Amino acid sequence: MDSLIIAAARALASGDPLGALKRVALRDDAPALALRGIAMAQLGDLVRAKALLKRAARAFGPKEAMARARCVVAEAEIALVSRDLTWPVKSLDAARAVLEAHGDRLNAAHAVNLEVRRLLLIGRLDEAERMLAAFDPPPLPPASRAAYELVVAGAAIRRLRTKAARAALARAEEAAREAGIPALTAEVANASLVLKTPAARLIARGQERPLLLEEVEAVLASGVLVVDACRNTVRIGDSQISLASRPILFALARALGEAWPGDVPRSTLLYRAFRARHADESHRARLRVEIGRLRVELQALANVTATKRGFALTPRENGDIVVLAPLVDEQHAAVLAFLADGEAWSSSALAIALGASARTVQRALDQLLAAGKVQWFGQARARRWMAPSVPGFPTILLLPGPLPND
Repeated sequence: MDSLIIAAARALASGDPLGALKRVALRDDAPALALRGIAMAQLGDLVRAKALLKRAARAFGPKEAMARARCVVAEAEIALVSRDLTWPVKSLDAARAVLEAHGDRLNAAHAVNLEVRRLLLIGRLDEAERMLAAFDPPPLPPASRAAYELVVAGAAIRRLRTKAARAALARAEEAAREAGIPALTAEVANASLVLKTPAARLIARGQERPLLLEEVEAVLASGVLVVDACRNTVRIGDSQISLASRPILFALARALGEAWPGDVPRSTLLYRAFRARHADESHRARLRVEIGRLRVELQALANVTATKRGFALTPRENGDIVVLAPLVDEQHAAVLAFLADGEAWSSSALAIALGASARTVQRALDQLLAAGKVQWFGQARARRWMAPSVPGFPTILLLPGPLPND
């Protein structure tokens, strides 16, 4: 490897893509193409970066398997950043195996980081945590150590383990400072904002207030009955009942939880559950059926009792009932939560992340577009969707929610 390639690689490692391009911009050999691709990715031109890395992978000879594997890992990172969730994950697994076989533990560790980041993004926390638990990272340079700690923090945040998340973010901040890369320092600072920004609302006894993530964790561990409108569950401590697939039952449970210790009139319940403004006998009969179903679902944690004017919710054991609600109550809040990360998403990537059908996501995007809450660019399969940053938008409890494997 010649001196210009080495100098360009060092410039990229220190976060200086322009310095790297000065050395290899006019070269078309395979190593130069790979470095140019990484430099363009750091500068934000992901389309050009992807094309250069593909050319580099083809240009490396049959005996240069490790170099091709590194190109695949770089392509995978570009796909993740550009939210191309249809990118073949098996290619990344194969590249990681090649790197491990050739003793390149550093880039193999980076490949594991990318796999875990993708799993976190689509809400597959159990798989992400299993991969992290089985991963024994080698001694990492500061930049890679910061990236690893960010992944650890991301998993802890999504599990509402704020103490562990804070510790991982502190280690990431120290590593980023050692690396001396401004973009990495900014990424760590941005990730740390999650712990300093309200993540949900607490509704109790007719009053509400915003909660930080650590306060949400405290509420869930307090032993009170929590109607969690962020994940559509009813829970006391570790005991929880998911109503994610029963939206009418959850709407009733939330209305009853918000009214505690009082009751809720039947007319209010009819509107919350069925949007019925002028209820007839069929609506009232359906309400009785759904209340019966809710009573059966919640019997281990709470009682649903009839009152003179409606129904009331009371915990099995003495204690309070609180409702944990998103900061923003929006019909398509989950879609907006993903778009609020500032990245451009395809509708297919959103469908994968949300665990929904492509048609469902497209309908939601069309409605949000009509309301002026999202915008798009590109045509056909290249169309991407974005939303302006929503001030104070939930950072974790709606991303994703309800989680498919919770």
